[in-house]
Order: sequence, then C-alpha cells, then structure tokens
Amino acid sequence: QVQLVESGGGLVQAGGSLRLSCAASGRIISINAMGWYRQFPGKQRELVAAITSGGSTNYADSVKGRFTISRDNAKNTVYLQMNSLKPEDTAVYYCNANVRGTYFSAPVTYWGQGTQVTVSS
Repeated sequence: QVQLVESGGGLVQAGGSLRLSCAASGRIISINAMGWYRQFPGKQRELVAAITSGGSTNYADSVKGRFTISRDNAKNTVYLQMNSLKPEDTAVYYCNANVRGTYFSAPVTYWGQGTQVTVSS
C-alpha cells in the first residue's frame, strides 16, 4: 500500500505565496506521473498541474505563470509553488501519484487526503 501525505496549505492574502508538498511512502518501485488537483465546493476535481518522472510539466491555463510544479524523485515528493495567489484559487488541493508497487502489477494511482488553501481578498 502507498500513502500520500500533503502539507503546506493554509490561509494567505491575495498576492501571497504558498508551497504545497506531497510525500509518497510505502511499497514503491517507481513513480510515474505526479500531479496536483483542486476541488471547489460543489464542483468536480480539476487538474492544476502534473509532472512526469522525466520532468515534463503540464498546467491548467488558469495557473500558468503563477504556479510551478516540481518533484524530488529521491524523496518521492512532489511540490506546488503557488505565487500571486487569487481568491479564486481558494479550494481543497489534492496530490496524486501513479505508482508501481511491484514488478508484476500495473501502476496504481493514489490520492492524498487534501489540504485547504484559502486566499483572502
């Protein structure tokens, strides 16, 4: 089994910054893509940013130029640096990771528990 533990959420004023972290632990052979999603009240979860094991990145248009995703493969950790935050960024943020846990099974996607980010105006 694999656990993803997020940290770094909180309350910040508009224009401020936060850095989210998500560490994977457990039975891990390798991790393919890792990503951050967010969910607004009453809405479906949406992709914020994703990063492959090779470092290729993908961002939602709404965060391009403000958020940066990165990962430390040695630590099985993915980060989301969020700058120039806006009130409309307020949401619960979730990380996920596509993990190969054994050499004989297909990779499985795991999710973190979510962390609240609140941006005040």
